[in-house]
Amino acid sequence: MTLAPVLPIGRVPAETRITALLAAAQHEVLVMSSLVTSVNHPLGVVRRHDHDNLRRGVRYRVVVPDDARTAPVLGPQLGMLSLAGADVRTVTEVPTDSMVIDGEVVVLSAEPRPAGRVAMFRLPSLVTTTVELFERVWTSGVPLAAYDLPVSAELGVRERELLSLLSSGSTDEKAAARLGVSVRTVRRMVSDIMNRLGARSRFQAGVKAADRGWLMERTG
Repeated sequence: MTLAPVLPIGRVPAETRITALLAAAQHEVLVMSSLVTSVNHPLGVVRRHDHDNLRRGVRYRVVVPDDARTAPVLGPQLGMLSLAGADVRTVTEVPTDSMVIDGEVVVLSAEPRPAGRVAMFRLPSLVTTTVELFERVWTSGVPLAAYDLPVSAELGVRERELLSLLSSGSTDEKAAARLGVSVRTVRRMVSDIMNRLGARSRFQAGVKAADRGWLMERTG
């Protein structure tokens, strides 16, 4: 069976086609995007019409990689989208770039994904398959709220020291004593760091922090 595109792909720019589809959205838009840095890609996460749609009651659910939490451009954009009412979650890896509008139209990225080419279809079986994949990924995601996003992607000295203490085996109580703060403050700091990194456990937070060079070397 030939997949009939929604609009003539060769004659209308992808961004124009997506804008037209979003302007007509009535109920829900689902977005999966791996494009943390390619913010101008047609399947990038945030567009002007998204905020317009949220204001008029269209529901948005968005899945992005954990790295988006600390991306210098996308992070603040996601914060604004969340404040506007979108539900945003992050996962370790986004399996594909796609958008589903009102359960009727699916927009898929053509390979290779960074090239900026997309295709749009109304084929029910393809829409259903894409929605099912989205729902599976969505259930594994970590919710992201606007207040989870840091003003800066980097950690402060005290947060780095806390991570290093915990990674070397210190308990919350010992780390609190070393830093001169309460145990409650330590636990709040750990929760904040995990949110920044999109980590599902302290161990995962430590691994991700090490990957970013956020752990301080202990001298004694």
